[in-house]
Amino acid sequence: MNTTPSIALSGMQAAQTRLRAAAHNVANLSTDGFRRQEVQQSARSQGGVRADVVRSSVPGPDLVRDTVERLQAKNAFMANLAVFKTSDTLAGALLDTRA
Repeated sequence: MNTTPSIALSGMQAAQTRLRAAAHNVANLSTDGFRRQEVQQSARSQGGVRADVVRSSVPGPDLVRDTVERLQAKNAFMANLAVFKTSDTLAGALLDTRA
């Protein structure tokens, strides 16, 4: 079984989680008592990553950090999407050669 697509998919899901958390933080910039959401990523034993949302220990907004986080999440999503598509193309080519 090829695990590359599932690893890439978990990377895309982690990037989406990071993007959602950053958007949530920006939307709540002026909310009193707001604590930012942060995403902690960790490797899964079967491959891929896990992304968990936690509240920041530091109160207050950080627009610059959230802007950078959104850009990094977008780039991570696009990179994992490219891996997913390439894996799909290679699997299709392999099936064509065996048919």
